[in-house]
Formats: sequence, structure tokens, C-alpha cells
Amino acid sequence: MAARGLRRLHTDCVERPLSRMLRDLGGLVGAHPWPFLLVPLALTGGLGAGFKYLPRNDLGDLEGMYTPIGGPAKAERRFVLAHFPTDDAARFSPQRLSTEGSFASFIAVADEDSLLTREAFAELLALDAAFRRIAIGGVSFDSLCARTGNATCSSPNPLLSAVQGDPGRIEALLPTLTFPITEDGLFLGPFLGGEKLLPGVGPVRPLRGAKAMRLIYFLQNDVSSRREASKIWLKAFLKRIPGVLDSLKFKFIRVFYISSVSKKEELEKLTGKVIPLATIAYFLTIVFTIVSCARMDCVRTKIWVSFFGVMSAGLSVVSSFGLLLFCGMPFVITAANSPFLILGVGVDDMFILVSCWQKTQVKKCVKDRMADTYADAAISVTITTLTDVLAFYIGIESSFMSIRSFCLYTGTAFVFCYIYNLTFLGAVIALNGRREESNRHWLTFQKVMDKPQDSKSPMYNRCCIGGFIDESTGAEIEHPMNGFFKNYYGPFLMHTWTKLFVTVLYLAYLVSSSYGCGQLKEGINVRNLAVDRSYVIPYYDLEEKYFSEYGPRVMVIVKESIPYWNSSVRADLENCMQSMENLSYVDKDLSESWLRTYQTVAKGISSNLNDRSSFIGNLSALFRVHPESEWDVNVSAMEIPVSRFFIQTINITNVEKKKELLNQFRQLAEDCKLSLMVYHPAFIYFDQYNVIIKNTIHSVLSAAGAMLITSLLLIPNPLCSLWVTFAITSVIVGVSGFMAFWNVSLDSISMISLVICIGFSVDFSAHISYAFIASEEPRVNDKAVESLYRLGYPVLQGAVSTIAGILVLSMSSTYIFRTFFKIMFLVIVLGLVHGLVFIPVFLTFFFGDIIP
Repeated sequence: MAARGLRRLHTDCVERPLSRMLRDLGGLVGAHPWPFLLVPLALTGGLGAGFKYLPRNDLGDLEGMYTPIGGPAKAERRFVLAHFPTDDAARFSPQRLSTEGSFASFIAVADEDSLLTREAFAELLALDAAFRRIAIGGVSFDSLCARTGNATCSSPNPLLSAVQGDPGRIEALLPTLTFPITEDGLFLGPFLGGEKLLPGVGPVRPLRGAKAMRLIYFLQNDVSSRREASKIWLKAFLKRIPGVLDSLKFKFIRVFYISSVSKKEELEKLTGKVIPLATIAYFLTIVFTIVSCARMDCVRTKIWVSFFGVMSAGLSVVSSFGLLLFCGMPFVITAANSPFLILGVGVDDMFILVSCWQKTQVKKCVKDRMADTYADAAISVTITTLTDVLAFYIGIESSFMSIRSFCLYTGTAFVFCYIYNLTFLGAVIALNGRREESNRHWLTFQKVMDKPQDSKSPMYNRCCIGGFIDESTGAEIEHPMNGFFKNYYGPFLMHTWTKLFVTVLYLAYLVSSSYGCGQLKEGINVRNLAVDRSYVIPYYDLEEKYFSEYGPRVMVIVKESIPYWNSSVRADLENCMQSMENLSYVDKDLSESWLRTYQTVAKGISSNLNDRSSFIGNLSALFRVHPESEWDVNVSAMEIPVSRFFIQTINITNVEKKKELLNQFRQLAEDCKLSLMVYHPAFIYFDQYNVIIKNTIHSVLSAAGAMLITSLLLIPNPLCSLWVTFAITSVIVGVSGFMAFWNVSLDSISMISLVICIGFSVDFSAHISYAFIASEEPRVNDKAVESLYRLGYPVLQGAVSTIAGILVLSMSSTYIFRTFFKIMFLVIVLGLVHGLVFIPVFLTFFFGDIIP
């Protein structure tokens, strides 16, 4: 009963008046095409001037683009910066950095079993000396280096400092070395990889070799002037170092390098990849549209329409980008994918308009033909555009700037694309219609005969005779593909056994997609943001291979003043520390606590830690024994407003562990009786794992709800609208599942795909669904066949043209563009299968043979 009620209910209160309005617009464009042609061109010329504000060398840094806006770790960092100021020129400590810092880093890998040999260390010392000799504008590393308490440059590696310039000393030191902590208390975990240890009991074991060594040269980064000077030096260093390494001609080690500015520079390189790809994409799309719209009829062919259809998409990109750049909207590299998307959608709308134009009565005037075309096509185009725009504007709510920028620029481009298709492209169709009306040749614009001439050659009759019509319908002779959908594909799809096969196929699709969703991984790998064959990729690969055992050294911060001289408070604090140290991702033997050290020192000097004056007054004894503790205890008069401790994490090798580690640390800090905070600069990036799925679900549900409302308003049947919403959900599940099979993780880049899914899955399904409802055939099978006949080929053209437009991205040397291609390919293919296979079949299951 409910289904029959939905079938009888028609919601055309918006669709009908909108159709009339668009019919009037079509007639106006047909009667006066030139203003509708010239105004968009003039507007594009004016707005295009906004491109002078397009950033050339600053498209946002990695943190700004791919980490959540307002993430908890960013607030934690502000707290650390405010309460634990650094002085890189006098008392630098790497583990106490509140940011990534400014640095140049090398990973050296031994060609033999170990680089803890005289020969390898001779080359490591040569590398160190060559690095220190690099002078940029007369400025050397030593003049900018971060300095420790004794005013010397921070050591790039403890073992390199230990040999004191003599490579032979490493072989003398080796029998006494232990790992991960030496007898002198040096922590070697971040500096040695692929270590070879002798069997032993306990966490510290004798070291007998190492395959890889990391050298980290820190520069001053705490003051803006020094930070800028370090950045300039590092940028020049990246240009100079390849030549330096080539000149050293290493025999025993291979060296790979990176710097703190490398990630930003690699992102900026991506801009140079966009223009060549976009040029090829537009060329391929123009070729495809011309071929697919061309006819053997020299009058009825739509070559000019197809060319200007692609041009209309280009104009919309220029206008929208120019407007937003004028308004100062942030532009990041993900927005560079937008032109490829707009190209596909714009051409898709053109195919719909051309298809509807070809079905109008040829003998009518151009004004009436345009009115009929708009009445028939514009509602379908409006549905798809409105749903696309809503999907992308909802995406602006995302927590990621990369997604916000992409959705803002793409959504605005969709608005211009819709306007230009109904004005600029409509004017082109009208002018082309006038040419056809006067039976003029598409190329020479000379009048030609509309019947073959016996006195002329076959070639002349083929190339210079045109203007044929289908006398039985009064319309243009239908394209062979329209006949294929009407006479072959449609009837075949409506066969009972075919419907059964389609149902089974859909169930298999649903099961495999659901399984894939469970295998989907989260998070973005920073190596994927670089271009292929970049110098940073082997560095990141080796870092993951040899240096992933020891993870972030996490700060545990007491955020408020507490009575440390109260034994019960100290016990509570110790319990909180131990609860964190008992986590599976923590090595408790590597923790650093100024309070534990102070308790040991106090016993040696017989100090009473339960007395406030004694506790505060004897802190100087702690600072003499362990000078770095002074940087961790913020003393003010007789209070300690804040202090911090350090806990070493281990084996944080994948996204799941990073997410679990972060959440467990924060939960334990929250559960502690004292006010604690945990922080490490890496947490800025870890925060994305907590919001990516939540953001995705929110965007998908919000956009899907908006799509349903739009469909209910513009498709005059609620049951049909529900099927369009079903198609959205189904395609989203499919794309998410097949992303896992194609090794695409769920991150801020691929998250964009799910927003795209919503728009594109509506595109194909809405066209067919609207044509199904608009059909006057009494039987549902005939309705499905007619909907495929009317819009099956334009939908297929739109899908193929979009794939042609993004095909060049598959050949890109960057992960961002290749990922965009994979996702768009899945969206288009799955959306097309839903539009041309699943939806036509399923609609026949839920509608009777007569729909009032």
C-alpha cells in the first residue's frame, strides 16, 4: 500500500514551474543568442584577472593542508610554546622541541654488513666536514646551528662526536657500546638502525654492528629572524648537496638526505605538473566530444557545439577561480584537481542538451526548438548541478583545509558551469541551429543542397550534401547509438533472465564492496606527497625500514601548579606516569623524569622533599647534576606552575597504532587525578586519524540528505527520488570498498572522492530516473527502454568524456593526481553501471505498468 501510494504521489510543485521558466529561458536564448554568448566571455575576461593573485610558491604547507583545523595537538603546542620557551642559540635540546624544528638530515646505509667500521666512519666524517663547509651567501652551518648549553653546535649523531674526528676510534669503542643506551647514558635509538646485538638479558644489550646511521643537523628556529635565515639556508642547501655528494664518491656507504623545508618544496613542485596535464586533458576531451558528436551529415553535425561545449567548461573554471582569488579565498594544491572534474561535468551537460536538441522538430524555428530543448533537458541538468553544488559546498565544513579549498573552488565552478551551459553554450547551440536552419555547411558556412545530386561525385554528395531529417518523426536522424539502446540494449536488459542476473550481480557487488570497506586503511603517508623519483622518497623508505622502532618521545605536562612537596601528590603523579609507561607502545626504561632524579639527588644531600621551602630551595642541586632538568621545571617564586616529563614510545609502525597510542595517552591524562597534558609535534599529524572517518560520515550523511530533498523537489515522484538516494549510498559503498582493493587509503585527499561520489552518482541515476518518470509509456519495461533510448547515449558520452579528461592523471608522477584518477575512475564506472544497469532494472520492480 505504501509503495502504491508513493507511486501515485507526484511532487511536481517545483519541477513544473521550473520547467516553464527554463522553457522561457531557452526561447529567449534562441531568439537573442548574441548577448548570451558575449556576456560570459566578457565576464570571464574580467574575472580572469584574479589569477594574478594565484600563489606561485606558497600553496600551503603540509600541516596547514592535511591536518585538522583546530586539532587538539595545535592547542597543546600553543601551551608548550607559552610555558616552555626555547633558546636555540644557547640551550637547544631536540627532545624538547615543540615544533618539527629546522634541520638537514642524512641517512647513511652501509654497502656491507655494518657501517661501524673505520672505512665507513672515514666517509661519514668526510660527509660531516663537507656539510659544514657549505656556505650560502657567506653563511655557514656553524653560524646558524642550534647550540647546546656549552655553546657548541648540537651533535648530529652521538657516535660521530665520540670518535673525535678519528675514524679508527669507532673500532676501539665498539666492544664497549650498548644499545639503545650507552654506558654514558646516550640514547642511540633515533640514530642507529639495522643494529646487530649480542644475546643478553634486559633491555640494554651489547652492540656489534648497524646497517644504517642517521645524522641530524639542527638550525636555529626559535626566533622569526633566525627561522627565516635557516629556511633560506636550507633551500640553498638542497640545491647544493647533490653536487657535494657526487664529489665525495663514497665507496662504503650510500647517503640520502632531506630537510625541514623539503615537504613544502615538494608540494610546490606539484603546481608545475598541473598545466601540462590540464592541456592534454582538454585536448583529449575536445577530440572525444567532436568524434562522438560528429555526423556524416555536413549540416547536422555538431562539431562546433562540441568544441564550444569544452570551451564553456574552461570559461567556468577561469571565472570561478578568478572570482575566489579576487575574494582572497585560500588556494591549495588539491583545488588544482577541479578543472578536470568541471571538464567532465560540463561536457556531460552538453551531451544532454545536444541529445534533446536532436529530438526536437527540425521544421520549427530556432526559438521554439531551443524552448523545447530547455524544457526537456534543463530540469535534468539542474538536478545534477544542484546536487553537485550542494555536495561540494557541504564539504566546505570539513576539518581539513585541503578539502575546504577543493570543495569551495569546485562548487563555485559548478555554479558557473551551469550558468554558462544555459547561456554561452545555449547561444552556441542556437547559432548552430540558425546555420542548420539555412542548411549551411558546418565548415564553409555556404548553403548546400539537402538531396544527393546525380551529377556530382559520391565524395561531393558525402561531404557537401546535408540537412537530412527523419520524415516519420520530423526530427533529426537519430544517432546509431540511440538506436542501439532502443532496439538492442534496452530490450535485452528488460528480459526476465537478464533482470535476475543483474540482481545477482548487484548482490555480489554489494558483498565485495562491504568487505572492502572493512579493509580500508586510514591516514596519509608523507612520502606520497612528493613527486615520483624525488630525493625524499628513498629517505622516507629507509627511515621506515631502519628507524621505526623508536617513535615519538612524548612530553607529559603537568598543566597547573601542584604541591610537589606533598608526598600523596607525588604518589598520584607517579601512578599517572606508571599507567602511561605500562602501555604496550612504551619502553618504561627510557623515560625521563626530573622528579625521580630529584628524589635521588635529595637523598644524597639529605633534603626533606616534604617541606615546601626545602623542595623549592634545593632544586638548584638537581640542576647542577642534571642541567637539562631546568628546562622542564618552570619555577616562579615558591610555586611550580608547570613542569614536564618524557616517555619514549616504541614500535609505532602503522596508522592504527598511532591512533591507538594517541587516544590511550590522552585518555590516561584525562583520567589522572592531576591536570595532565601529553604532546609531541607528531601529534599534530596524528590528530587526522581521529577525525577523518567522523568528517567523512558527517559529509556523506549531510550531502545525501540534501540530495534526497533536492530529488524530491525536482523529480516528480518520491519513490523515484528514493531510488536516486539509494544509488548515492550504493556508489559510496562501492567506491569505498574498491579503494581498499586498489591500495588507496582514506585520507584528506581520498575523502574528497566520497564528496564527489555523491554528486556524480546522482548525475547518472537522476538522468535515467527523470526520463523514466517523464516517459508516457504505459508499461514499466517500455518506460525503462525509452529512458535508455533518450538519455542512455548522452550518459555514456558523459562518462567516457570524463574518463578521457582524467585519463592523463593516471600518468602523473604525483600521488595526489594518481589517487584522484583512481577515485574518479571508480566513481564514473560505478555510477555509470548504476545508471545504465541497476537503476533501470530496479525501477521496474517498484512501479506498476500504469503510473497515474
